[in-house]
Amino acid sequence: MAGHWLRWLLKPGPDGGAGARASASASRMLEGGAPGGGLRLRFLGTAGFTLESPDRVIVLDPYLSRAGLLRSLFGRLTVDEELLKRHIPRADDVLIGHAHHDHILDAPALCLQTGARLIGSSAACMVGRAAGVPEAQLLEARPHTDIACGPWIARAIPSQHGKAVLGRVPLPGDITAPPPWPPAIRDLRHGQVLLWWVQAGGTRILHVDSADWLERELEGYRTDILCLCAIGRHWRPGYTADLIRRTGAKVVVPCHWDDFSLPLETPPRQLPGVDLEGFTREIRDAGAEVRTLGLLEAWKF
Repeated sequence: MAGHWLRWLLKPGPDGGAGARASASASRMLEGGAPGGGLRLRFLGTAGFTLESPDRVIVLDPYLSRAGLLRSLFGRLTVDEELLKRHIPRADDVLIGHAHHDHILDAPALCLQTGARLIGSSAACMVGRAAGVPEAQLLEARPHTDIACGPWIARAIPSQHGKAVLGRVPLPGDITAPPPWPPAIRDLRHGQVLLWWVQAGGTRILHVDSADWLERELEGYRTDILCLCAIGRHWRPGYTADLIRRTGAKVVVPCHWDDFSLPLETPPRQLPGVDLEGFTREIRDAGAEVRTLGLLEAWKF
């Protein structure tokens, strides 16, 4: 596994084959039926999504700025605000699964641009404060408590971070005061990890942004669409099949499979160790349908 990461760090360009396979799969999967009606799920890359209707937009874990590898490791992380305006012109609520940079960096700027609420853990709210988001737009989520998002409902489910890098949890710990802004990667510890369950009309969506969960916390959460993190899944035996069985998910949308050190407009390549094709087989073997979306591609249902 260490060899995979070393080869990835030294690799200069995108894996065109992997990106082409992902995009072709997305084109095929966008056709056909789905469990809801009048909704659109758009993949932003990494663990990011928008869930959209004509009247509401929820954003999950937006990270479009995608700093290069050297800046991510050694520099200060800045937000590409023009990119956010172009691709997410509207948002009502921004839900954050945890406070690592690839899940939260763009969220405060997006809230400031759109007036959306930033909703997440206490660590997520500290990041919002550091970036100047007004208190009126910050909401610390209480576990298993309904949060009204217009006509929809969201609930935060306590979880834990997966062993995403070489079998270890990266940047563990909490954020108990506003971090420096702009931050370095080390300033953004994960804090409380949350899964997000959203009920949008008759459709239930579960967002899993890190490859682990707490079994006792997921009791009773049935779902139609499962947005499921790919990276690090091998470190939890039975990860894919167990979660599909426990939630009853009908459709799985893979996420956190793409290399987020590459610009958004670059053809995607997979993170080392992901094996998107193998992940797809695991999902189908567990009895669910797969909808693989390319970067910024949407599925209407």
